Amino acid sequence: MDGSVLRIGCAAGFSGDRTDAAGPVVDALLEAGGPAALIFETLAERTLALAQIARRADPSRGYEPLLDDLVGPILERCLRGGIRIVSNFGAANPRGAALRIRELARAAGLPAPRIAVVTGDDVSGPAHRAVLEAGLGDVAAARELVSANAYLGAEAIAAALRAGAQIVVTGRVADPSLAVGPALAHFGWSLDDWDRIARATMAGHLLECGAQVSGGYYADPGVKDVPGLARLGYPIAEIDPNGDCVITKPAGTGGRIDTHTVKEQLLYEVHDPAAYLTPDVVADITHAQVDDAGPDRVRLSGVRGHPRTATLKVNACFESGWLAEGEISYAGPRAESRARLAAEVLRERLAGLGPLRADLIGVASIFGDDAGRWLADQADGGARDVRLRVALRHAERASAERLVREVTALYTCGPAGGGGVRTALRPTLGTASCLLPREQVQAAFEMVE
Repeated sequence: MDGSVLRIGCAAGFSGDRTDAAGPVVDALLEAGGPAALIFETLAERTLALAQIARRADPSRGYEPLLDDLVGPILERCLRGGIRIVSNFGAANPRGAALRIRELARAAGLPAPRIAVVTGDDVSGPAHRAVLEAGLGDVAAARELVSANAYLGAEAIAAALRAGAQIVVTGRVADPSLAVGPALAHFGWSLDDWDRIARATMAGHLLECGAQVSGGYYADPGVKDVPGLARLGYPIAEIDPNGDCVITKPAGTGGRIDTHTVKEQLLYEVHDPAAYLTPDVVADITHAQVDDAGPDRVRLSGVRGHPRTATLKVNACFESGWLAEGEISYAGPRAESRARLAAEVLRERLAGLGPLRADLIGVASIFGDDAGRWLADQADGGARDVRLRVALRHAERASAERLVREVTALYTCGPAGGGGVRTALRPTLGTASCLLPREQVQAAFEMVE
């Protein structure tokens, strides 16, 4: 087992994250020296569905749209400095992403990097269809299946790194596995070393949302103040041979990392602290210790692990028709009443097409519902600056287009004073989840020649 600390930096927590975050992280990893990896976490259920739509329109696409901006500026420094890059920005087209990175390296005059693509998450083929249909039930029978992807673990990532990959591109893997893979490859842990793998999993969990653990999502002025929010430093995990870690960030960057920010992120999306399910391990944080280790340094220890589950989660994407949206603003005296009247006009005009979602942004939107009960139950509160937003989902494009036309018609058909109309119409994919037996999912990797 390698006794040196492994540093893993995270430079993105979702698709659309800041593209200038990686630079300071890479600088910090190079300055520290020693083995290091850089991860970009850019994939969510919604993101993967959008990637599937993009690939259907253009088979060469379907990977992270910001790939060039994320990787291009730091590619040379990572390759020359020995920093491995691991990311799920392959989305629906990991090989396409790998080929694009190779093009970026060629354009920069760099030797061709050794790039591995993790395969096996796509389970939409005939071999899995019967099991998927049984797991998804009526959903599978009623809609056309577009894709189905299993949440892979870290094993193939680790194997690719051990085989010499400088960059590993994946599709759907569990978010913490992006960090577990480099840890497995570096430390040589066995795949049933549950405690160490669980500790690395929770290190990955702290990294996976990017600047969220650095104070970004934590910030609440006057209650939870965060300095330098406009120049947040993204996190780095220093993982020791036992799997315990210290979370920190590049020196001189904004944000804060302390026991409060780490505890918030540690509990983020964890339904059962004794059984956080991942493809690699079932992590138990009920006895975890979160300790101050210095300025912007927090140590996590005490995580325990249990054997991984016999099944893997699968997300399936289905055709789900068209989404039409429209917005219009009302201002001045009785603006709220006019916005409410506009919503009722649209409900009457579009009756029979299905539920119309109507929100008064700034008055009743976050706490509204698709049936419009919130609007109906509330009297005019006197708001003088109101944005009405309406949305309709329909199987047929022509029917969904009616909303676009009706919102635009409010310009002159009333109520008075409406302006700033914006509309959008786009195809959508729905998602559903089920479980597949682990042995039916064959994760592997292949080098891109």
